[in-house]
Amino acid sequence: MKLIGATTSPYVRKVRIVMAEKKLDYQFVTEDVWAAETTIGQSNPLGKVPCLVMEGGEALFDSRVIVEYLDTLSPVGKLIPAVGRERAEVKTWEALADGVLDALLLARLENSWAGRTKAQRSQAWIDRQLGKVHASLKAMSQGLGEKPFCAGIYLSLGDIAVGCALGYLDFRFPDIDWR
Repeated sequence: MKLIGATTSPYVRKVRIVMAEKKLDYQFVTEDVWAAETTIGQSNPLGKVPCLVMEGGEALFDSRVIVEYLDTLSPVGKLIPAVGRERAEVKTWEALADGVLDALLLARLENSWAGRTKAQRSQAWIDRQLGKVHASLKAMSQGLGEKPFCAGIYLSLGDIAVGCALGYLDFRFPDIDWR
């Protein structure tokens, strides 16, 4: 398997952590999707990372799809419960964490898009995205409480997704104090 990604992408980070937890062998290929000469479109028509290229050449894209597939490759260390309420709880934590990332990325792009003046930026849009982040961080804190894991009694995809979201928050938005 070949994972195409960027080292700064929190979605790629989530996939790489799952691959490490599952002890899966893969080749990592760095791709700058913002570069004019990017080739990501050859594997993913959406032009986004992560993208997992399988041995036969077919590609999976979107971190949620990729990690769901990866979790099926080994019965050891299941990160996503197979069925029921436990599965829904883990997937809800992942959705919350990915939603935080989506809002952070939208705020970052609005604030730093090359060639746009400050007057062309929408502070209301940025504030709306950051409002989603703060509301989600509060929900995470309340949902986790004093529990050692987001869902259940073992490490799950929910924990990995939340860790990636908080890591990205520290990386790109160090002024937001979530601790």
